[in-house]
Amino acid sequence: MKPHEFKLTEEGIRAVLPPLEAEVMEHMWKVYVATAGQVYEELKKKHPEIRRSTVSIVMNRLCEKGLLKRSVERGRGGMRYVYAITTTKEEFEQKVVQSILEALINNFREATYAYLSRIKK
Repeated sequence: MKPHEFKLTEEGIRAVLPPLEAEVMEHMWKVYVATAGQVYEELKKKHPEIRRSTVSIVMNRLCEKGLLKRSVERGRGGMRYVYAITTTKEEFEQKVVQSILEALINNFREATYAYLSRIKK
C-alpha cells in the first residue's frame, strides 16, 4: 500500500489513512483476524452512531488497499467474511516512510539529501 496523500496535521497512521480506516487497522493489528461484526461491536463503543454496513465498507476498502484480506467462512447464520491483516503495523510504517522518502528524493533530491545528512541518530 502506497500512501497517495500525506496529511501533515495528523499523527501516526491517520496521516495516510482516513480516520475510520485507521481505527479499524489499529484494532485489526491487535486481534489479527476478525469479522466485520466483531469490529463493529468494538467500534460502536466509541462511535455509537456507526452502522455495521459502514464498517463492512471500510474493511472492504482496506482489502482493496492490500492492508486486509478476506476469506469466506460458514457461520451459524450462513456465510460470512473473515478478515485478516496482510502486514504488521511495523511493516506498514516502514512502507509509508520508504514511499514518502522516495517521493521526496524524486521531487526534491538535493534538499532531501541535505536534510537527511544533518540528521543524527
